[in-house]
Amino acid sequence: MLKRIPVTHLKRGMYIHELCGSWMEHPFWRNAFLLDDPADLKRIVECGIHEVWIDTGKGLDVVEHPEVAVDKASRDAEVERELQRAAAAPAPQHSSMSEELARASQICARAKQAVVSMFGEARMGCAIQAEDAMPLVDEISASVARNPGALISLARLKTADDYTYMHSVAVCALMIALARQLGLDEAQVRQAGLAGLLHDLGKALIPLEILNKPGKLSDAEFEVVKSHPVEGHKLLLEAAGADPVALDVCLHHHEKVDGSGYPKHLKADEISLFARMGAVCDVYDAITSNRPYKAGWDPAESIRRMVEWSKGHFDETIFQAFVRSVGIYPVGSLVRLESGRLGVVMDQGSKSLLKPKLRVFYSTRADAHIQPEVLDLARPGCPDRIAGTEDPSRWHFKDLERLWQVPA
Repeated sequence: MLKRIPVTHLKRGMYIHELCGSWMEHPFWRNAFLLDDPADLKRIVECGIHEVWIDTGKGLDVVEHPEVAVDKASRDAEVERELQRAAAAPAPQHSSMSEELARASQICARAKQAVVSMFGEARMGCAIQAEDAMPLVDEISASVARNPGALISLARLKTADDYTYMHSVAVCALMIALARQLGLDEAQVRQAGLAGLLHDLGKALIPLEILNKPGKLSDAEFEVVKSHPVEGHKLLLEAAGADPVALDVCLHHHEKVDGSGYPKHLKADEISLFARMGAVCDVYDAITSNRPYKAGWDPAESIRRMVEWSKGHFDETIFQAFVRSVGIYPVGSLVRLESGRLGVVMDQGSKSLLKPKLRVFYSTRADAHIQPEVLDLARPGCPDRIAGTEDPSRWHFKDLERLWQVPA
């Protein structure tokens, strides 16, 4: 049985099913393992994780304080309540996914080259020309205005080798979409975009053998990785055209509202609006992307996991706005319908976050592929509804990402 417990009740002999937090926030290369090393218990507590899921079928149960545990059914109900709050807002209106994908693909390619060049200059000790990135930010902003799902979803399809560069592009797009959802003016939207593009600049100074390590980081290596906000801030202080928002987000995008983040352990309103935005966007793209040591999670599943962590990690208002900006079922999510069919989300619905447009391609009842069909759940009279999300790794589908990129 899966139970969520506070780390204060974690003991040797328990089987950890999942650490409640982004794998970017801790040095463990895997989430599931038997806790038999006292040093691992100490590291879990020290890296700011507050809760874990344990599997009582594979390890010890909570005996002394069983009331602290939350079972999976209760967790799922709690997550659904939070998502329903976000779904109460109207869906944003935009152009179709198929109209924007080709343009977004070209922008992604140019943006990647620009970020590769910027990181290369930083590694060589050259001063960064931050203001030179503004035309690129404006291009990304225009694409996001036309259809946020297109560029954001394409940027998610990064390889492990180009993760660091495309992560900057993705966070730029996510920050722009979130800023508009929060009602910020266009000058602030541009500031948010530039901050997203530059937020991880400090990783240019992290040795590649650590940054791309395919296994577990040592404590010393993890501390090196955690130095990137401070190192990036130093680089931007010397850069031309880096405004205070970019400096702030670069330094504080790993802070958490409960004070367990780094490097300054700021709490709640001590963290600026833009840095709180950066924290959400950074984590979402990190956990949905493939890394050298871990495959990315499904977008919809990532949103649900972030709901679990949101109380201590993220500003609640900003996180709710973020969900509305990317959708409860973001583009690329694998969902199961009440009819037993599986589909991939192609675009957000025209009326509700709960009714996206899908490409249906598989029948679980027949256990077989079916003729792909575009299904708009928001269409009047549509007889089907989403019953839940599915883990793509369970099904071993090939070319799953291609399905949402094919024009309707």
